[in-house]
Amino acid sequence: MGKSLSIVAICLLLLLASTSAGQVFDLGVVTLLGPCKGAIEFNLQGTLQAPSNVASFNGKDFWVSFQRIDSLTVSGGGVFDGKGQMAWPKNNCAEKYSCKTLPINIRFDFVTNSIVRDIKSKDSKFFHINVMGCKNLQIQHVTITAPGDSPNTDGIHIGRSSKITITNANIGTGDDCISIGDGTQDVTANQVTCGPGHGISVGSLGRYQNEQPVSGIRVIGGTLSSTKNGVRIKTWPSSHPGSASDMHFENIIMNNVANPILIDQGYCPNNQCSNKSPSKVKISNVSFKNIRGTSSTKEAVKLICSSSVPCQQVVVADIDLVYKGAGGSATSTCVNVKPTILGKQNPPACTSKQYN
Repeated sequence: MGKSLSIVAICLLLLLASTSAGQVFDLGVVTLLGPCKGAIEFNLQGTLQAPSNVASFNGKDFWVSFQRIDSLTVSGGGVFDGKGQMAWPKNNCAEKYSCKTLPINIRFDFVTNSIVRDIKSKDSKFFHINVMGCKNLQIQHVTITAPGDSPNTDGIHIGRSSKITITNANIGTGDDCISIGDGTQDVTANQVTCGPGHGISVGSLGRYQNEQPVSGIRVIGGTLSSTKNGVRIKTWPSSHPGSASDMHFENIIMNNVANPILIDQGYCPNNQCSNKSPSKVKISNVSFKNIRGTSSTKEAVKLICSSSVPCQQVVVADIDLVYKGAGGSATSTCVNVKPTILGKQNPPACTSKQYN
């Protein structure tokens, strides 16, 4: 570690080692920067509180950052409290296509062969946990909480990383519980509880030039409750070229979830983008298997693919989603895709079709 940062880190670790679970400490922006000569453990017991005022961050887009460390362990059962309540009204990303992002609670940049377990992230100003350029990182038994109306408070966002596992996470936020960005490969999310939030998402993809392919995504088990989407893949219209493949969603329970199964290749929140041409992100080798529960929207299965690059090798198997609202039973829609249909289908598969 650099000399100044090592002093900060040692003082912080000594502080945390003597902290009981009931104590609270205010903490400004901290960067723990490697490379380090050996394994590093960051053990948090108690609560760290971020500055409430965004100006205190001096333009930085994070609060606590771990960078370029091999063999890191972050644990202890403590809470990273982002104090986001004052910052959320300053978020204008819903109105502006290019907006200034607020600080992320915890960043992991180029961290390898590491474990994050038994910690809590609360009320982040922006994303809670951001994983970028990481390899072989395990995230276990984390709890992430923010109000359902807190903007852009994604629980765990992963970008340009590989061999990432998320196990037994409990996430409730104002945005995606888990979001997966470009260049991400070999991610497994196992037994994640999600809600409130916008669901578990691959994307959005295609917004920027030179995005890298996404592949090897598996969401296995878990429960989503009262979320605005279930499991989804989303790409922008009029997009830059890209690809997303080998993505599988299996054995998932939906409780009163809107859009439980969704491919959306016309993703354009708040009409911020041009939709004059179809998405150029190629989606292939996707499966939705053994997904059951209740849908809060009549259209429970929506596979809306691009007319420019229709989805290929899509499998829909053993679906049982019940709609209990007015207007009849649940329905499904397929556009620019010919899925392979297996097993039970409730709603009946592709009741509305458009094949190009």
